[in-house]
Amino acid sequence: MRRLFLAAAAACALTLPLLAQNPRAAQPTQAFQAGAPATQSQRPAAPPLGPQEWAIDGNHSAAGFSVKHNVVSTVRGQLGAITGKIEYDGKDVTSVKADVAIDMTKINTQNERRDTHLRSNDFFDVANHPALTFKSKRAEPGAAGKFKVVGDLTIRGNTKEVVLDVDGPSPILSSAAPNGGVNVLTGASATTKISRKEFGVLWNNLIESLPVVGDEVTITIDLELRRNAVVGK
Repeated sequence: MRRLFLAAAAACALTLPLLAQNPRAAQPTQAFQAGAPATQSQRPAAPPLGPQEWAIDGNHSAAGFSVKHNVVSTVRGQLGAITGKIEYDGKDVTSVKADVAIDMTKINTQNERRDTHLRSNDFFDVANHPALTFKSKRAEPGAAGKFKVVGDLTIRGNTKEVVLDVDGPSPILSSAAPNGGVNVLTGASATTKISRKEFGVLWNNLIESLPVVGDEVTITIDLELRRNAVVGK
């Protein structure tokens, strides 16, 4: 037994200096550490666009809203990133289809206390409903440079049919892509007005009996869309 103890002590004496010289040797590699973040190469690649699909350029697209406060002033705010897909054949606005989501966790009215309240259960309840979604049903032509998109808007888990008034699509332009190819670009701006109360965005009965926050909310979505140029077209 005494010999085993002495052998173990000798092994420790040899190992400890090595660990002191290279403390990382005692730690598991990052790939096997609990909670280690996935590397960029591990993230799934975005699926390729369909024949009429356009990618939403998040750097040049935005969503916002405005609502009356105490009847006399207007509060404006920005929402978070817009994701999803848009379909458009590049010719006929009736071919337009939209299936998008807008991040509500990033709501920003330039007032942190108010933004925290808007994210709470009193208003948008973003912990349970982190996104606003819109899925189109049909597009209808209008005056030159304008059209309407009818679809289902979902806020806080409540869905209502709304009509988006759209300026666009803008003329399709070509742009050099970072990979040396060519992108084609277009864009549009859509606006709709909703009753927040119809979507369950309510404070409490006492406050709602006063004109503190208006019921009518204007939502505006500005989109820049892009896709790869099709050779020969």
